[in-house]
Amino acid sequence: MTERVDRRRVLAAGAALGAATALAPVLPGPARAADGRRDTAWHGTRSANGWPVLERAEDFAVEGSGRTVRLAAGPPAVLLLHVARRFHYEIDRLREDDLRGHTRSRSVLHRYESDHLSGTALAIRPRAYPVGVRGGLYPRELIVVRDILAELEGAVVWGGDFSVPKESHFALAYGPGHRKAAAVAARIREWDGGPGGKGAGATDAFDPERRAGARAFARSAARG
Repeated sequence: MTERVDRRRVLAAGAALGAATALAPVLPGPARAADGRRDTAWHGTRSANGWPVLERAEDFAVEGSGRTVRLAAGPPAVLLLHVARRFHYEIDRLREDDLRGHTRSRSVLHRYESDHLSGTALAIRPRAYPVGVRGGLYPRELIVVRDILAELEGAVVWGGDFSVPKESHFALAYGPGHRKAAAVAARIREWDGGPGGKGAGATDAFDPERRAGARAFARSAARG
C-alpha cells in the first residue's frame, strides 16, 4: 500500500489544475480584506452550507476502522460516517490522522472548507488529496466514490467536483432540516440497524446496474 500512497503524493505534487464540469454549485474563494489582501478567516456564524458554527462536536467511531472523527450529531454524522466506512471497506484502510472533521480554526482557503466549522464536512487524507489538484484517485477508487454519491442521492457533495477541487473533501449539500438529507440519513440508519446485506461493507460498486445508476446520477447532477 505504500506504493499507492507515494504515487498519489507524486500526482498531487505534479498535477496541474484542469477544468472540469462541477457537480456542485461553484463556490467562490475567500473575500478580500479592506487592504486588498485575501482574507482567509471565516467570520460567519454559519458555514458555507448553512449549518451553525460549533464550539465543539461529538466524537464518532468509524465502524471497523478503529478511528474516530468529530462531527455534528444527526444527519451530518450519519451521512459522513457512511462515506468514511465505505472508503475504509472499499478503497483503503483508514490510518491514524486520515480523518479530519470539526475544527475551530477559522482559516480557510475556500468557502467550502468552512463546513468543517459546523462539523458537516469530512476530509479523508487531506494531505494526499490537497486543494487544487485532480487525479489523486485511481479509476477503481473513483468508481466507488461515484457510487457513494449516487447512493446518498446528492445529500453529500464531493470536493473533486468543485471548480477548485479538493478530492479529500465531503460535506453536507443541504442546510439544517432539509428533507432530502433527513430521509437519506434515516435510510442509512435502517441499514445500520437491520440484519445486514445493505450499506457499507455489503455493497458492490462494480455491479453493472449500480455503475449505470451512478453514471446516470452524475450526468443529472452535472446538468442540475
